[in-house]
Amino acid sequence: MKNKIIFATGNEGKMREVREILADLGLEILSMKEAGVSLDIVEDGDSFAANAKIKARAVQKETGALVLADDSGLVVDYLNGEPGVYSARYMGEDTSYEIKNQAIIERLKGVTGEARSARFVCAIAAVFPDGSEAAAEGTIEGVIAEAPSGQGGFGYDPIFYLPERGLTTADLSAEEKNAISHRGNALRKIKPLIRTWLGGQEE
Repeated sequence: MKNKIIFATGNEGKMREVREILADLGLEILSMKEAGVSLDIVEDGDSFAANAKIKARAVQKETGALVLADDSGLVVDYLNGEPGVYSARYMGEDTSYEIKNQAIIERLKGVTGEARSARFVCAIAAVFPDGSEAAAEGTIEGVIAEAPSGQGGFGYDPIFYLPERGLTTADLSAEEKNAISHRGNALRKIKPLIRTWLGGQEE
């Protein structure tokens, strides 16, 4: 697994973003499936950071490789931070995001302006082959849209509206989204830590 990173996810949309943002590291980036890893990981942490570490440690223990994992989600202030760490499991894991997004819009019916404030949060954990660890967090601020918009992105992107751009994150191109997204921000913070570790291996 030398010169490779395993990213602990099976989400193809997420893998596309990760590969684009970390491309300049010059390492092959594999999903769990591509790395032949099949684990049932219980994400029972009480924060995004805790869940990211749980995933990264489990996959690293199985493979011995350099492993990155993220836990990310949508935090809606009016809903007391929901869906938060339960973003993927909100209303049930098999519930489509179309239904989840519509439900959130319904719950904010009659709520206007800044009271619709929300943010995407992404925590990234890295566990290196020597057992050392690193972590980073990124956010992006916005509001919940009145109606879904856009065909890009995935998950809650169609209802996450950026007032300064007049668009949802699903309206952005992949390049535009990666430049400002919570995941992009977190990955850019952890990238130099990976470079430092790699440099130490080459000495």
